[in-house]
Amino acid sequence: MLDLDGRSALVTGAGGGIGEAVSRLLASRGAKVTVADIDGDRAEAVAASIDGEAWAIDLSDTARLESLSLPVDILVNNAGVQTVAPIEAFDPERFRQMQRIMVEAPFLLIRAALPHMYAGNWGRIVNVSSVHGLRASPYKVAYVTAKHALEGLSKVTAAEGGPHGVTSNCVNPGYVMTAIVRDQIAEQAEVHGIPEEEVAASVFLERNAIKKMIEIDDIAQCVSWLVSDSARMATGTSFVIDGGWTAQ
Repeated sequence: MLDLDGRSALVTGAGGGIGEAVSRLLASRGAKVTVADIDGDRAEAVAASIDGEAWAIDLSDTARLESLSLPVDILVNNAGVQTVAPIEAFDPERFRQMQRIMVEAPFLLIRAALPHMYAGNWGRIVNVSSVHGLRASPYKVAYVTAKHALEGLSKVTAAEGGPHGVTSNCVNPGYVMTAIVRDQIAEQAEVHGIPEEEVAASVFLERNAIKKMIEIDDIAQCVSWLVSDSARMATGTSFVIDGGWTAQ
């Protein structure tokens, strides 16, 4: 069903993981997708496989985004990074860099896309947040701070965009076995003082009612619905996919 035929989309962090899955699903529904990623080769590979376009971009270099104009109908702010460390040991520059990637860059991309969306009286913005946009965990000060800020950005965008046919929502996954999660296994083991093989059960799934890791496609399907006309009245909210973590 090509219900996005003629629509243009930009997905950040789309060289793999959730971003790649979202890009492939939107393309299968007819959208022309720009695959943005810091790794240009991976962006090119994904874009070539879905007849899209690649954009190699380091979103921490936010000065490059300030004068940007984005003629896209759908914007998925997915790019993210993680560092696990106690506050007193957290590197200040890494903290600032994570805010640039996960707060400032989404703001600037939204700012660049809204004029086109307003002109067409239609737009869909989906911000891939996290359960950590709603809850806190120790040792993730920069990530939790950024995701909480992203939630606020998304809600203000919804309030301003509503009269112009633009919706803005967050998708809030629990732990999904992507590169960003795999890369923190050693860090989690160190800060919690447990073996690496115990991290999934003791940290990732500790609060879940359903003791399974979330699948990438679970998130892509939610994003796919949010950009459809069926979701025209869904805006300013957060769609939690966490196996029951935040229910407790």
